Amino acid sequence: MQENYKILVVDDDMRLRALLERYLTEQGFQVRSVANAEQMDRLLTRESFHLMVLDPDAAGRRRALYLPPSAQPEQPHANHYGDGERGRG
Repeated sequence: MQENYKILVVDDDMRLRALLERYLTEQGFQVRSVANAEQMDRLLTRESFHLMVLDPDAAGRRRALYLPPSAQPEQPHANHYGDGERGRG
């Protein structure tokens, strides 16, 4: 059943992005991943997703507040933190 669910991973850390993509794919999800908000915007004009996993850097937090109408309101999102992000703002 998960093969019908599409997840978008947005993270500038290539290793973490690849890890999340591999794990979620192994769990049976369809996964796309991009490195930044600009790539996310381009992809969201062509595809829709059931869930987005966003890197919560300052730009990502602001961007999540202004998702395009095509991405709302059915688009839940999850924020994640890599080890390098702990202790930051």
